[in-house]
Amino acid sequence: MIKPELICPAGTPAALRSAVDAGADAVYCGFQNETNARNFVGLNFTDAELEKSIQYAHDGGTKVLITLNTFPPAGKFDLWRQAADTAARLGADACIVADIAVAEYIQRKHPDMRIHLSVQAAASSPEAIEYYVREFGVKRVVLPRIMTVGEIKGLVEEIPCEVETFIFGNHGLMVEGRCSLTNYVTGQSTNMDGACSPAACVKYERADDGSMSTKLGGYMIDRFGPNETAGYPTICKGRYRADPREDGYYAFEEPISLNASTMLPELINAGVHAFKIEGRQRSRAYVKKVVGAFREAVDAIMAGQEPKLADLVALTEGQKQTEGALKTKKWR
Repeated sequence: MIKPELICPAGTPAALRSAVDAGADAVYCGFQNETNARNFVGLNFTDAELEKSIQYAHDGGTKVLITLNTFPPAGKFDLWRQAADTAARLGADACIVADIAVAEYIQRKHPDMRIHLSVQAAASSPEAIEYYVREFGVKRVVLPRIMTVGEIKGLVEEIPCEVETFIFGNHGLMVEGRCSLTNYVTGQSTNMDGACSPAACVKYERADDGSMSTKLGGYMIDRFGPNETAGYPTICKGRYRADPREDGYYAFEEPISLNASTMLPELINAGVHAFKIEGRQRSRAYVKKVVGAFREAVDAIMAGQEPKLADLVALTEGQKQTEGALKTKKWR
């Protein structure tokens, strides 16, 4: 039975240190530019910060994975090339990529660098994954969050590389990495600019009755009652009135988080090589608690013990959680 690596988010140097101290086997982080899909002000790493952070992680026995998981627009490939060169120079352990040109460059220029295929490549069939392995030397694929445990097990038996699955955090079910909704409203692309609902386009408005409206690019995305906590406005998780006679409802996705803690033994038995926790935009306190809880659970399972599952619902989106497609799905 393979002991899976615990792959943990690090949006800042402080969060990286928290993840390492809490027992992460690897952390994933990005540069302060469009090369990663969490390109927000106040998030991510400068070259100097990354150099120190890689040293801290390696001293703690933790690997560092660099997210180069967006798609370079025409004429801007040099930025992704420079990011890959910097990751290699600073001693990162792998790059997580979505674009085939980025993968080809890393394979050719830095043949000793491990390439992990981002979930944003949306590869879930043996044929697609075998292509990436054959053509670009991909060592691991991060699977989309639309597969059951049974499907994952069958895939593991067919493909010639490691697999990584999400176990906690945001539960987006759109085609991974291909969202065009916020691009339509804000002019910035999640795929190429790395910014879903950029903060400069976000506005909160309080009404006289105490309700709070959230807007993105001038469009109202949601309205919350006086006693409700106002969420961050992302179009896919907004409430809309399709019929003027109806109250608003979640037309695309309801705010809810994936929590696969009860399914860890099944995923381990399915041959999953790595468990991924989502949340580079979350606080170091979130990182510390979630990473620590899953570290304890994985270690207990590998020791043949019953895992103690922490109550993490307070850290989920909308204080709701689901096992998602891992357990069952009703669509094809």
